[in-house]
Amino acid sequence: MPVMKWRKTAMLFKLESTYGTDPTPSGAANAVKVQNATYSPMEGQDLQMDYLLPYISADPSKPADLHSTLQFEVALVGSGTAGTAPAFGPILRALGMAETIVASTSVTYNPVSDNHDSATVYFNKDGIRYKGVGGRGTGTLTLNASGLPILQVNMTFLYVQPADATLPTPDYSAWNEPVVVSDANSAFTIDGDAAVMRSFTFNLGNTVEPIFEVGDEQIAIVDRAETFDLQIRAGALSDFNPYALAEAGTTVPMVFTHEKATAGRIITLTQPRVQLMRPGAPTEAQGLVEWPLTAKPLPGSGNDQFTLAFT
Repeated sequence: MPVMKWRKTAMLFKLESTYGTDPTPSGAANAVKVQNATYSPMEGQDLQMDYLLPYISADPSKPADLHSTLQFEVALVGSGTAGTAPAFGPILRALGMAETIVASTSVTYNPVSDNHDSATVYFNKDGIRYKGVGGRGTGTLTLNASGLPILQVNMTFLYVQPADATLPTPDYSAWNEPVVVSDANSAFTIDGDAAVMRSFTFNLGNTVEPIFEVGDEQIAIVDRAETFDLQIRAGALSDFNPYALAEAGTTVPMVFTHEKATAGRIITLTQPRVQLMRPGAPTEAQGLVEWPLTAKPLPGSGNDQFTLAFT
């Protein structure tokens, strides 16, 4: 029996043109450079057959509502060419976003409420291919100072029985290496104030439901409630007053920019209407006073509560 090595893993990811129909991703065109990946191939429920018998024993059960879940991380980094989508663009679309490309200029993603894209994944663990179709999900952007910019993804797929398959040969040439979130590389403003930021986490907040009904089986994004948590340096309330903003319910703009001076790799997360929640207790970090803040981006005309642009 061969020894299967844990590190030998390849993942392919491709958007579907027809929901739940495998578009046959390839290593040459659809490889994903992931880290911290976990694939649970056979989630669902077991329906117990509680028979009354003239003896005591275990009863059989039947599996139902079979689906797969996948958690992984990818580096948040642009393509290097303005107007060319980042390598993980298909993943963003499967997280309930639309993609707008302006040739030679920009690629922008924004949330949409209907007609969400779906994807097929091949997750090969040293010769066993775990496949899921009809996948949709949610994600979190983590942009902490002195850390790497990361997109954490949590997806759900319709179940396909695993099978033996040769490891694909992945082409990672479209996957660039990220740079550290830092003062030199990044900028953060809230309500027009260039705040000193220590940590930033943006949760897409998609509610993803596996639906199993007669006549319809699908993975659906049925709701969304984005939030973000950040920790910034405390300063004069005359410059920025999170308490007054939270009390009034006033919305303010928030912008995070990364790789701010590298054309083709500039990432800009814009939230035009952010509502701050009640701030937590001030905290200490490296002997300094900081504010832990939680907020939520709100829509204006709809599906415009944030944009993620690559320029």
